[in-house]
Amino acid sequence: MAIIVIGGHSRSVGKTSVVAGLIAALPEFHWTAIKITQYGHGICSANGELCDCATDDHSWAVTEERDRSGDSDTSRFLVCGAIRALWVRTRQGMLAEAMPRVRQELAGAENAIVESNSVMRFLRPDLYLTVLDPATADFKSSAQEFLDRADAVIVHDGSGDVAWTNVSLKPVAAKPRFHIRPPQYVTPELIEFVRQRVQHGASSV
Repeated sequence: MAIIVIGGHSRSVGKTSVVAGLIAALPEFHWTAIKITQYGHGICSANGELCDCATDDHSWAVTEERDRSGDSDTSRFLVCGAIRALWVRTRQGMLAEAMPRVRQELAGAENAIVESNSVMRFLRPDLYLTVLDPATADFKSSAQEFLDRADAVIVHDGSGDVAWTNVSLKPVAAKPRFHIRPPQYVTPELIEFVRQRVQHGASSV
């Protein structure tokens, strides 16, 4: 099996769209797709709603998506052809508690694609891609932490102006770079790059 991780430097830069695009372009790999979301204080991981029940049984939750309406991110993964789609929710900083379950799900997958930065603390995937949008100023600390582990970067084409500050891209200066223009979030070159990695992947989870 192969494990692919898709990260990004901020919310709304296209991570989900990249995952969905790769699933649709490479159906022969029978993907298990996993989206990992971490919530801050006061948000229940059982349903994502506001709550004040910060108890141990609310520290994490895993839901298998059944809906194929395309209304949620994990539903989009199913619509695009994923064999299974899972949503992992944890309280901020508590992803480690959910990792035994995540590893169990990965071990049972033919191939897996995971949307997350923080999971890189616990996995060594066959391929880690990070999505960068120079027009979006926010740059998550988790994205900076694992930037040097990216095998390639997916960059939004734009005006050339860079909104973020105090961020060096030197760790990925020599890495392959794939330019995208939304609403197209994958390119033939990116698809072939991923195909080659999956074909040669054999991760240990």
